[in-house]
Amino acid sequence: MTRRPGKKRPKGGVLAVISLLMIGSAAIRVGLEAGPALAKSAEPTVPLAMKAQAELPGAQVLLTELRRREEALKRREAAALDREKALEIADKAIETRLVALVEAEEALRATLALAEKAAETDLTRLTDVYQSMKPKDAAALFETMDPTFAAGFLSRMPPDAAAGVLAGLSPEGAYTISVIMAGRNASAPQE
Repeated sequence: MTRRPGKKRPKGGVLAVISLLMIGSAAIRVGLEAGPALAKSAEPTVPLAMKAQAELPGAQVLLTELRRREEALKRREAAALDREKALEIADKAIETRLVALVEAEEALRATLALAEKAAETDLTRLTDVYQSMKPKDAAALFETMDPTFAAGFLSRMPPDAAAGVLAGLSPEGAYTISVIMAGRNASAPQE
């Protein structure tokens, strides 16, 4: 092909048209295919439980059962917390009562010790009274006493005072009191 001199050709005529057609085709394709893709990405996210519910027919039953179990667990947890609080209150009450019981026991021991001391003082004083009496008068009193009671007083007296009282008793009374005094410690352990 030869070129003609004098005629100027328009620059880029055919190439410009072809490129415009290609760009238009690309725009149409992007518009047609990108629309659904953009619509899919813009869909709201559906929770997994709802998707499962829509996809599986037994999903509703499963979801209901899971919710029921969750509620049961919450009730159990609340009950356990209530029991724990009740046990804490009971523990505090027990500790308080135990302290009160220990204090009462100590007070009782002190009272018993005081009573024992008072009883011992009374017995000592009464023994001293019987011991300071004339043996004949003391023997008359001891004759009327219960033999066990009389043996208790005679065992607390010094031997010479007890001998004087025993000598003034009737032989049966003296024998009974002597047997009681001798057998008083017979059942005590030897070693």
